[in-house]
Amino acid sequence: MRLISKSFIFSLSILVMLSSTTYSQLRSPKVIQSTTYLSKEFEVGPGEVAAKQMFDIEFPKGHVGIKSFDVDLVDEHGNFIPLYETYIHHWYILKYIIKKNTSVSHDPNDHTKPYGEPIFKRNDGTCNNGILPHQWGSGGETRGTITKLPYPFAVGIGNPANITEGWEEKWLLGLLLIDTRGAKNKKICIQCRCDQFNLPEIFYNVTFGFHGKVTPEYKGFQAPRKNLAIRYNITWVNWDQHQIPVRFYLLDVTDRVRTNGSEIIHDCQSLQFQKIIVHVQKASIPMEKGGYLIYASGHAHTGIVDATLYGQDGRTLCTSTPTYGTGKEAGNAKGYLVGMSVCYPKLGSTKIDDGETMR
Repeated sequence: MRLISKSFIFSLSILVMLSSTTYSQLRSPKVIQSTTYLSKEFEVGPGEVAAKQMFDIEFPKGHVGIKSFDVDLVDEHGNFIPLYETYIHHWYILKYIIKKNTSVSHDPNDHTKPYGEPIFKRNDGTCNNGILPHQWGSGGETRGTITKLPYPFAVGIGNPANITEGWEEKWLLGLLLIDTRGAKNKKICIQCRCDQFNLPEIFYNVTFGFHGKVTPEYKGFQAPRKNLAIRYNITWVNWDQHQIPVRFYLLDVTDRVRTNGSEIIHDCQSLQFQKIIVHVQKASIPMEKGGYLIYASGHAHTGIVDATLYGQDGRTLCTSTPTYGTGKEAGNAKGYLVGMSVCYPKLGSTKIDDGETMR
């Protein structure tokens, strides 16, 4: 399965619960646990791109309900890195299962476990193949976008009933970061303006074999290389009958839905570059399974005005608006998109029907 999250341009993350689910508000929520984890370190230098996939990252154990998932970028000393130094193009978390006592490592010197082929468990969204398959994900806006789910809703993980006997559930962290220190035009670099890069003409057919810089030239600029890591905080509760599970849907505005007469075919575009100054992107996406909307937020890059989700009848389900930074500190980098607003509809007020077309 080839994972394509480079298409992370205009997407909307929504969480819905089953329309048949009933719930009652308890007097007090369960104790929420919280742990902050640190990924493996990786090294970047000026003009370089770090594209990483880290298997088997640390995660809460057992059958639990995830309440929030927040991410930051730090150096080896724990300092937060601002977007104008290293831009967070995107990160994502993807669930997979693998046979017990096996590893995804191809390292010939790793004799601890035999190789095992992972089976990825994508979200319930409509994109095709390996495009946008993840459960959690964001980009430069990650520090300023709320991920917390309202009580009593949670993302259920680690349920033994959903894991094949002899297999175990694990998690993959994918990321794409761009070190723009010394770049004359940082915005060109972070928006992947391919006409400004030193790329071969068939770059998108040879991405995995291409070695070199994919950002503009840094003539005469010298700076030390940095050891960076993803710091992520997860809050969760132990699962019981009071928790209500939600489903992930990632809707991609580049999705070009068509039909062959018997089934709907989704074609989320992994590559799309526009030279239009003002561009309105639209899509009509049928939802095979509906439910009540619990949470929604948009993902985009610098320059966006807003992202809006409409129901089939034209009603507005969510408008997610950007926050742009005004300072120099991490999380408030001037001119960068540093946050997206989140929609929390009143519980039970916003229903998406089975088969309803989202716009």
